[in-house]
Amino acid sequence: DGVRLWVDGQQLINNWTGHSVTENRGRIDLLAGQTYGFVLEYFEDGGSAVIDLGWESPRTPKQLIPQAALSLPLKARDAKPSNGTANVRQTVVLKWNPGEAAASHQVYFGVDEQALKNADAGSPEYKKTRNLGSESYEPGKLEWGTEYFWRIDEVNNLNPDSPWIGNVWSFTTADYLIIDDFEDYDAGENQIWYAWLDGLGYGVQGTEPYSPGNGTGSAVGDETSSSYTEETNVHGGRQAMPLFYNNDQQFSAKYSEVEMTLVYPRDWTEKVVGVLTIWFMGEPDNVAEPLYVALNGSAVVTHDNPDAALVGEWMRWDIDLQVFADKGIDLTNVDKIAIGLGTRGNITTPGGSGKMYFDDIGLYRP
Repeated sequence: DGVRLWVDGQQLINNWTGHSVTENRGRIDLLAGQTYGFVLEYFEDGGSAVIDLGWESPRTPKQLIPQAALSLPLKARDAKPSNGTANVRQTVVLKWNPGEAAASHQVYFGVDEQALKNADAGSPEYKKTRNLGSESYEPGKLEWGTEYFWRIDEVNNLNPDSPWIGNVWSFTTADYLIIDDFEDYDAGENQIWYAWLDGLGYGVQGTEPYSPGNGTGSAVGDETSSSYTEETNVHGGRQAMPLFYNNDQQFSAKYSEVEMTLVYPRDWTEKVVGVLTIWFMGEPDNVAEPLYVALNGSAVVTHDNPDAALVGEWMRWDIDLQVFADKGIDLTNVDKIAIGLGTRGNITTPGGSGKMYFDDIGLYRP
């Protein structure tokens, strides 16, 4: 019946349904000589149980993965961002899953791939040791449009096979400022509604984290997905933000809005950026409502197309930042961004409902 497969932290198969024997396929590029962790989950609801795991490539015919190619996951694995990722935020937090025998992790980070590969604890690329249970590293604010390399060595001084030298992973930072690409949210401690406050809020009153919501008809996220985000209709990467709006909801205002409090970037003049870009997609069955963006709880810019919510393909929306400046926003100190549907502040006139998707919100040079 159901099966899910992740390789190197990337989900390749998600068929978590009851069904007869079915071949499910996924694709990922792997490098010879590297090790990759994988997680295979499955369940049997009734009848006979069958699970096989195979592979194929242009040089390898389709076959079951041989036992000799498998081993216990002793190296650090499931790098986040995944190896080779482009357009990573400049304030990225590196994360990984530990090897099975690790007691601590040695972190290596730099811009020279060969130096990183050869580095040891006496090299400048060595940054720190993290204890088991602390599988993350913050390298600080990084340069724009730069490729970085990192490696995690797993250490256990009680094991004679230690250390287990990790793969060299890489990523490239974006050549623009990322407001939100929605790639970091999960179903754990970083749920999307913690960042984008909607009308529903979250948690239980008296127990943190808790919010009663913003009183509008919005609902953000998707609890049916593994990350509580949209994982099918995405513009870039693996995740986007689904936004349900209902401007005729009982006990709510007659507009729908989600709002994020910014930590970085708040200076919207950095590197002479001048354009706010938002990618969005609607659904033809939606009821048309004005699509708008608001900064710092006040300055509102509405999309020119009154039927934007009905557009069933990804659309790029560029807004000149001078428009917000002309509305009184100090672009060196932007602390909130909101996205909404309807007439902001409307509490009396009922409106329509529907579902929108948002992705890759960023600040670009003109």
